[in-house]
Amino acid sequence: MERIISNQNSRVKAWAKLSSKKGRLENHTYLLDGWHLVEEAVKANAKFHAVMATSSQMALHLPEVPHGVPAFEISEEVAKHIAGTNTPQGIFAEISLPEKTFDPAYVHDGAWLLLDQIQDPGNVGTLVRTADAAGFKGVVLGEGTADAFAPKVVRAMQGSQFHLEVLNGDLNQWVDALTNNGLPVYGSQLNEAAQSYRDIAPSTQFGLILGNEGQGMSDELAAKTTANLYIPIQGQAESLNVAIAGGILMFSLSLGNE
Repeated sequence: MERIISNQNSRVKAWAKLSSKKGRLENHTYLLDGWHLVEEAVKANAKFHAVMATSSQMALHLPEVPHGVPAFEISEEVAKHIAGTNTPQGIFAEISLPEKTFDPAYVHDGAWLLLDQIQDPGNVGTLVRTADAAGFKGVVLGEGTADAFAPKVVRAMQGSQFHLEVLNGDLNQWVDALTNNGLPVYGSQLNEAAQSYRDIAPSTQFGLILGNEGQGMSDELAAKTTANLYIPIQGQAESLNVAIAGGILMFSLSLGNE
């Protein structure tokens, strides 16, 4: 097994480049940081390109890594460099980006979360994880939304990208397709003139749009929805964080969560 102790090593430089979208697209791979995420990838039969770990983590987990995957022992300093943090867990994997084409015209069932220009990586990752917990079939990231495979998003998803569809798409096309296929599409608005989310009967088949942290969803999408929903606020807070609002709506609207 090759041992790497220098941040100037060519492999380390290549792994560090996966922190950028450009680097991920060039290599068609992304990075997992921490055993929980690596383990989820193993369970999902993801395509592994490499596993990198400190000596202690390698001793603990190498037997659980799929046979034939290149393994590299790295120093603590290299682990910090790859992770971009001072407290990495000490084990990483480079795996393939999903390569999917998904035509919304063929979507006739399931609950779908549509993210319109949500820019905070923590919010995007938390929403994907919550959609997984609420039994959603997939999450569609519209233009302007944080990249699903950026390091902060991946950490926040906590492996949920292996449990449901995580796609990029044109949200206008998705709304049109879902509506044409008989699925209602709901939007979230900070607007008391909108309909209370409590008035909507839970279902197993619908779309839910969540919009930008500051501006909400676009007017174009808001005009296409079946209904736009409002979460009444009892206290003096001006608004809810989009991930919190999304969690309330996802669990309220999903039939399996009554």
